[in-house]
Amino acid sequence: MSKFLSAAASSVVALAIATAASAQTAPAAAPAAPAVTHGPALPGVCIFSSPRAVASSQVGKAVDARLKTIIQQVNAELTGERTGLDNEAKALDAKKATMAQDALEQQASALQVKANAWQRKGQLRQKEVEATEQKALSRVYQELDTPIKQVYQAQKCSILFDRESVMLANPAMDITDAVVTALDARIKTLTFDRERLDQQVPGAAPLQPTNK
Repeated sequence: MSKFLSAAASSVVALAIATAASAQTAPAAAPAAPAVTHGPALPGVCIFSSPRAVASSQVGKAVDARLKTIIQQVNAELTGERTGLDNEAKALDAKKATMAQDALEQQASALQVKANAWQRKGQLRQKEVEATEQKALSRVYQELDTPIKQVYQAQKCSILFDRESVMLANPAMDITDAVVTALDARIKTLTFDRERLDQQVPGAAPLQPTNK
């Protein structure tokens, strides 16, 4: 009777490994790269890494921690409900020898309906976590715009390259750390809850920045 739950279990597994800027598994350590001697820094040429800026900023770390909490809450909800379904399936299986066939099939069908609903909820929760992450990170990237421009002008940059698109560059031209400092002075955390895709409310409160 519990066999039908195996497919539904994939929802919890998928959610547990859902992408979250912060929940990614670290890649295996690569061999040490040979030392590189850079040429002189080019005046006016700057590079910037937005992923590193987000990951090392205070607001980025706050978003990471909040997303982990939300994922834990969702997994706890789904795991608790699955345990209930497992227990119902075991109880029904224990009664199959003494229960009339039509009654057994009726209860098994009802349990199947519950299991299908649970699987749909798992899929919905995964989409909600992904939507929550996207919305929070989008807000962080929006907040980066002003610090990037401030540092760009302060460092007298003439052109700014995306670090992820540059194979090698003199670190002296990297303005990422300076941008993080400016971002930390601008915003330190975001307050947000899980997006609810099954009950979107018009005019819902936006993500709230906090500087203290």
